[in-house]
Amino acid sequence: MTKRCMLSLTIAGVSLAVSPAVAQTVGDPQNPIFRNMYTADPSAHVWADGRLYVYPSHDIAPPRGADLMDEYHVYSTNDMVNWVDHGEILRAANVPWGRPEGGFMWAPDVAYKNGIYYFYFPHPSGTDWNNTWKIGVATSTQPAANFTVQGYIQGLESLIDPAVFVDDDGQAYLYYGGGGIAKGGKLKANMMEIDGQMQTMQGLVDFHEASWVHKRNGLYYLSYSDNHDQNGDHNRMRYATSTSPLGPWTYRGIYIDSTDSYTNHGSIVEYKGQWYAFYHTSMLSGNDWLRSVSVDKLYYNSDGTIQMVKQTKQHGTPHFATPLAIPGTIQAEDYDNGAQGVAYSDGSPQNEGGAYRPNEGVDVGAIPSGGFHVGWVSTSEWAEYTVNVATSGTYTVSARVATQTANGSSLRILFDGKKVGTLAVPNTGEWQTYTTVSTQVNLEAGKHIIQLRFGDAFNLDSLTFTKQ
Repeated sequence: MTKRCMLSLTIAGVSLAVSPAVAQTVGDPQNPIFRNMYTADPSAHVWADGRLYVYPSHDIAPPRGADLMDEYHVYSTNDMVNWVDHGEILRAANVPWGRPEGGFMWAPDVAYKNGIYYFYFPHPSGTDWNNTWKIGVATSTQPAANFTVQGYIQGLESLIDPAVFVDDDGQAYLYYGGGGIAKGGKLKANMMEIDGQMQTMQGLVDFHEASWVHKRNGLYYLSYSDNHDQNGDHNRMRYATSTSPLGPWTYRGIYIDSTDSYTNHGSIVEYKGQWYAFYHTSMLSGNDWLRSVSVDKLYYNSDGTIQMVKQTKQHGTPHFATPLAIPGTIQAEDYDNGAQGVAYSDGSPQNEGGAYRPNEGVDVGAIPSGGFHVGWVSTSEWAEYTVNVATSGTYTVSARVATQTANGSSLRILFDGKKVGTLAVPNTGEWQTYTTVSTQVNLEAGKHIIQLRFGDAFNLDSLTFTKQ
């Protein structure tokens, strides 16, 4: 695993070159659902043809933060298994006020009214991009082709993440924001102008960005990304409800926990009687700015509140054919068999250390005193281990670690996708000077998947689980 943002143009055996229409088969669960290119910020809609369409943004490799995002594609499905990439519908070069450098085509959304599809997208008009955002509008008579830019919505602040909700009476509402500001307002019938003034959305807790509004049983839901960033975890998805599309809103809680990506951005839609939550992760790339869209089922409680979404992904198989035993010691290099995004996520395709399992992506180096360590790690990288816990109870988990990183690092431990503990990794002074750090975790008996999520730049030799 590497501290550098170096990726090849092939991920999980799939070329990033995209033809105008690419059919893909994705099992259940095999998140992320789009693997022919990097996608983020999914906006999901069901149109009159009975298909579900997803309009994501596009991360371009090698990344430079979020600067290079460009070239919107559209995906669709009629069964939530087989997805079609309909190809590119818009890029910065098609935008009259667009930056000559391109990029900065961030999270979009789409609305349909009176036979026209309206594609809303943010794009700045100057080098000072953060202060020159415009919300552009492109239209088409088709949901996934032939969009033409009509201009941008006048009179808006320099904010991002447009989302449009069309109510049962045909009235359309625009929401946007960023940096802690959330605003909403009515759109005129032409879908290109604000009717009145944009309003600050009242009642939201810890709003960051990524507004999305849907309606169920007469209740309006506004979901969004928060500012959470601690202990190696990042943005979560929260939501609030109201009896009015413009609030005031009543905060309800978190419905998607942090993923392995620094950011979070999602949409909620019903398709064929089942509700779904779309979001993005970095599981294919191991890089915060090379993201991939995922989807999982979403459920409501009887009172209308949303249950926590269970994030799913495809898993590998035990390296030694049978699960590793707990209590016991797990060597870091004995992660599960499987590909990038399945058994591990690594920021470079080659094994930087090459000392063990040299044809796989996880970076394994030799320890001078004997054995191996997983090293060259960075934030967003992870590795999984299939284990069998003998008995339920409290366990002390001890990690043997080393780092020269001045402020140390961290290691998060997840069981079946749920975080059970975090270990602080101190600066040990040398890359091969090891120390042991411990914490206590509560585990249930049976077969489980441990996922280790790495902080920046340290070596991991092993984990030992001891029953208390």
